[in-house]
Amino acid sequence: MKLTVLGSGTGWMRLDRSAPGYLVEYEGFNLILDCGPGVFKQFLRLGKSIDEVDGIFVSHYHPDHVADVIPFFFAIRYEMGYKREKPFLFVTSSLFEEFFSHLKRAFNQWVEPPEGKVTWCYVKDKEEFSLGPFRAKTRKVKHNPESLAIRLEAGGKVLVYTGDTGFCEEVIEISKGADLLLIECSNSTDVKVEHHLGPYEVADIAERAKVKRVVVTHLYPHSETEDLEGILRKHFSGDVILAKDYLSIEL
Repeated sequence: MKLTVLGSGTGWMRLDRSAPGYLVEYEGFNLILDCGPGVFKQFLRLGKSIDEVDGIFVSHYHPDHVADVIPFFFAIRYEMGYKREKPFLFVTSSLFEEFFSHLKRAFNQWVEPPEGKVTWCYVKDKEEFSLGPFRAKTRKVKHNPESLAIRLEAGGKVLVYTGDTGFCEEVIEISKGADLLLIECSNSTDVKVEHHLGPYEVADIAERAKVKRVVVTHLYPHSETEDLEGILRKHFSGDVILAKDYLSIEL
């Protein structure tokens, strides 16, 4: 299993950090976790084609996590160079149906994928299911009503992606024993926004879940005004990595 960070940032525009998006690869299957503005362009910069998107998971519907759904669906509707025959999987909360209905009212049919191009997979809290070659499980987390974290298992390895979340027992539960925990750290010790995490909370979650490695992402400028790595290493016994765009990690 391989993780590549497409965007390690947030909704705050930066040159050095793109909006949230992550690529998980296993046995030729390309799964994108969240698709903020520009994520598919980042995917193309890896030398990949839009035809190679096998699955998309959207954790919640804030613009920095879902905005690239609009141009992606718009593009494949026209099929200008989009030759994929097998439908890709679109995995998210069932609340997406209402959200998508609002998009279609705004953009009409232009954002509706052609028939047969998408397999819609609406999931709920504590759901276990197959996602391509992955065995997946979701947990509802503390952010938006639709917010879900996801646990992916394949080849004897486990990757957990929290999406955006505040501190909650559900994040600890779904992360237990993971080889890699991809977790947000939007807050600093000086700037605290509700339903987000700071470094001490990230360390606590990772230590209690006994994960092997933490990749800290969703970083605002204020998130980086302090020694995140130092704080995490002091309170968490596993490996610590600060995400950056195009960082790749083999599990």
